Amino acid sequence: MPPLRVIIVAMPCKEVVEVDGALDAYYAANQVLARTKSPEPGYAVEVVSPVTTIRQWAGLRLVAERSFRTVRGAIDTLIVTGVDGPDDARRDRGLIRWLRRTAPRVRRVVGLCTGSYVLAEAGLLEGRRATTHWMDCDELARLYPGVLVQRDPIYVRDGNVYTSAGSTAGLDLVLALVEEDLGRGVALQVARRMVVFLRRPGGQAQFSALLSAQMAEREPIRDLQAWILEHPGRDLSVEALARQVAMSPRNFFRVFVRDVGMTPGRFVEAVRVEAARRLLEETSRGVSDVAAACGFGGPETMRLAFRRTLAVSPNRYRSRFSTMTVH
Repeated sequence: MPPLRVIIVAMPCKEVVEVDGALDAYYAANQVLARTKSPEPGYAVEVVSPVTTIRQWAGLRLVAERSFRTVRGAIDTLIVTGVDGPDDARRDRGLIRWLRRTAPRVRRVVGLCTGSYVLAEAGLLEGRRATTHWMDCDELARLYPGVLVQRDPIYVRDGNVYTSAGSTAGLDLVLALVEEDLGRGVALQVARRMVVFLRRPGGQAQFSALLSAQMAEREPIRDLQAWILEHPGRDLSVEALARQVAMSPRNFFRVFVRDVGMTPGRFVEAVRVEAARRLLEETSRGVSDVAAACGFGGPETMRLAFRRTLAVSPNRYRSRFSTMTVH
């Protein structure tokens, strides 16, 4: 069986992690198949671009040897990487026309990070659910009102069109594609080879509690967030947290919302879900034990929080994403 042909359209961008991540994942998949003497077809990956120099640093250039215009023949998966902004997505009208002609003949079309802008400009996201980097979701929705922008997930599939959030979320999506093609076993070996988790679930919020903690600018609240992250099992009620920063509960609530952009309760729930998710992935501890350790009080409270945050139950999450064998 011939290998699955993957065309990566490397867009000029200040960040190139999507290009590198996709190439590394597909290379690792081929290495796993070769080592295990698998009959699966593997991948034939080609990189093309609308420009010659994709990215340039002092002393180093990332150069594309081929233009997208040279692509001929059948394509299994077409991947468009990120751009710096919506103006870059519109700049090459020839590329947009090529995408419109090519996409209907492709099994899968993928936009990584702000590559979603390029797919939207080509009309490929019209009437579809899609995502992009959390900082660009509002702009994507404003410029392309026909796109059903999903602000939370790290990647979204709508039919045969896939989009991801920013940076390393593209790797999560590519690993998901490998799992679709070659099965969970191969995808797990690829992830281990790359020293990453198999993949985060697509419904997991890209704007995690850890990212929120990095955004608080005022020292008392920022320090408190760090403490919450380290102690998810403690009493994290508004009254208890207000005492930590020597504020009245009412003033603390107001300041926290102003500095963090969400209520203390929502932040605490996100932290606890994140802590529980990791324990479910990385340990064989029972659900009740995990719930108690992460401050939920009981498994039912944790189940409701998982449903709200990840749209999946703790048991279902563990069955899909655990790297441990639970006895």
